[in-house]
Amino acid sequence: MKTTRKALALVAVLALAGCGSTNDPGAATDDTSDKSPLAEYMGEGFSSGGGRMMVRAVGGAQESSEEELAKQRKVEDATATCMKTAGFEYVAVPPESNAKSKFDEAFNLPPDKFAEQYGYGISTIDWAKPADTDTNPNTKIRNALSATAKKAYDKALNGQATNGGVISVPADGPGAGKAPTDLGCRGKAVEEVYGKRTDKADDFSKYESLFKDIEALNKRIEADQRVIDATTAWSDCLADAGHAGFKKPEEARNKVSQKLDELTGDGKKPQSGQITKVGPPSFDKVDAQKLADLRKFEIELAKADQACKAKGYDEAYKTVQYELEKEFVTTHKAELEAYRDGMAER
Repeated sequence: MKTTRKALALVAVLALAGCGSTNDPGAATDDTSDKSPLAEYMGEGFSSGGGRMMVRAVGGAQESSEEELAKQRKVEDATATCMKTAGFEYVAVPPESNAKSKFDEAFNLPPDKFAEQYGYGISTIDWAKPADTDTNPNTKIRNALSATAKKAYDKALNGQATNGGVISVPADGPGAGKAPTDLGCRGKAVEEVYGKRTDKADDFSKYESLFKDIEALNKRIEADQRVIDATTAWSDCLADAGHAGFKKPEEARNKVSQKLDELTGDGKKPQSGQITKVGPPSFDKVDAQKLADLRKFEIELAKADQACKAKGYDEAYKTVQYELEKEFVTTHKAELEAYRDGMAER
């Protein structure tokens, strides 16, 4: 798995937030019904790489357990109590009443159909936009406030994450990369139920050696001659389809992300003292025609990518992946069981 530790660190953040979905098609597997040997231990969202089409959000098509729902209810109740103390009205919303994500239907599409409509889901879906239908009673409560009162309400609820849940942090210098000190009522409630962020980081640090071994495993898979040959065939196929220059499967997705960064300005390296926003980019200030052109490019590239992988790459990669992962599980069984059991207790 590429950037294994980074990906698993993200899982820790999501677990802390009580979030059931990343709302990012690049963060999940394309076929959760067929677990690889390693996924049995690492969880549903695990993928060992290979640049395969990934279109279903983690947990996007799964129901939360009763235990998880109970935790989410506690977060809502604690948030409501905290907001009341701060002088604001907040209605605890049971997780069962939350409307389905506007992207649920997209996540349930087969990979080829997803590619036809959304490409990779990078520039074609505006993740920063709220759901079309908002039935949350707190939206009505907030909308009834004056502009000044809304800012105070948002500050009390979200702390530093006052821009639609997007957190602004220093790009470098003191405090760079650290979690915001003011978490707001929602953040405090999450920590109360799920534990503190620093505790979660400590949880994952125990598995540092395992994560490194998984990174090495991924390199072994990619270095296998069967995968190398399949990759060459995929690259030639993509070139024949009018998309030359891609040598590794992940480069196609990365090209679209790079182009989107150029449009939104997110690709610029922040200078000293600047503020970096952590969250999905906004398309509000993006040139509409350039965005339309990028979306057309993304869909055509994704369709060709999907078709070329289906001609042999996917099968070859999966064969090697499962073979080497099976060996890995045999030699790392104790560590994998410790990780699986540790995550289950979180």
